[in-house]
Amino acid sequence: MTFSGPLIETDWLQEHLRDPDLRILDCSVSMLATDNEYRFISGRNEYDQGHIPGSVFVDVLNELCDQGHVLPLMMPPLEQIAQVMAVRGVADGTHVVLYDRSNHAWAARVWWLLRVCGFEDASVLNGGWLKWRKEVRPASTEPGSYPRGRFETEFQPGLMADKQEVLQALHDEHVSLIHALSPEEFEGVTSRYGRPGRIPGSDNVYCQSLIDSATHAYLPPKRLREIFGATAAMDANKVITYCGGGIAASCDALALASLGKTNVAVYDGSLNEWTLDPDLPMETG
Repeated sequence: MTFSGPLIETDWLQEHLRDPDLRILDCSVSMLATDNEYRFISGRNEYDQGHIPGSVFVDVLNELCDQGHVLPLMMPPLEQIAQVMAVRGVADGTHVVLYDRSNHAWAARVWWLLRVCGFEDASVLNGGWLKWRKEVRPASTEPGSYPRGRFETEFQPGLMADKQEVLQALHDEHVSLIHALSPEEFEGVTSRYGRPGRIPGSDNVYCQSLIDSATHAYLPPKRLREIFGATAAMDANKVITYCGGGIAASCDALALASLGKTNVAVYDGSLNEWTLDPDLPMETG
């Protein structure tokens, strides 16, 4: 299977549901939020109530986050990712389609983790479950399953940025920092983290602004290019996206990848890490 970008469309997926080398992964997570705090819960119950036929559920919160890390949502060891993917039948010669039930951020996060592992034969379903159901496409309550695969990893360190790399970027005009949370959080009007605001020099591209509210798909490439064109991202030698914990940032990173930007990294610790250190600068306003 050959694709020209990280996104595939619902009509293609429906036509290929029975392809023997296809692996469809439901990556759904739900967020319960208030003005001052939020928490995530597994999307397993939603999967059980209905999912794309043949798809299997991946518990991103428990299986694809480092449970031993002091920070939430951090990338787990590659060996852990390999184990999770092998159980889902992912291996060389298979093509993975990822989807979720929100704005692609969780599917994009898993897509990004696969790329960090060196696995490139994966796509995110454009519009996800919301578009799939809006178009009245088939659903099932039968759990999917695939024969166990052998998932090999080859670490791609340039796709994940750490705090030190972000610190260096503060003094490098060739690196663009993109804050993927809402304008209110970017400006410091609201905050669910230790300190309000943003990393200095950042531009704001709210992940939700990349999604067509009517179709639930990413906006057309021309419009995405206009949105990122209002920032330093399109002309930068490197882009680092960040948010609270690397999830919304993955949505922005996927959009940039769809526009042909190759030197993009996600700051894994994001504001969960940055705001904990009182010596690190923050901007508001």
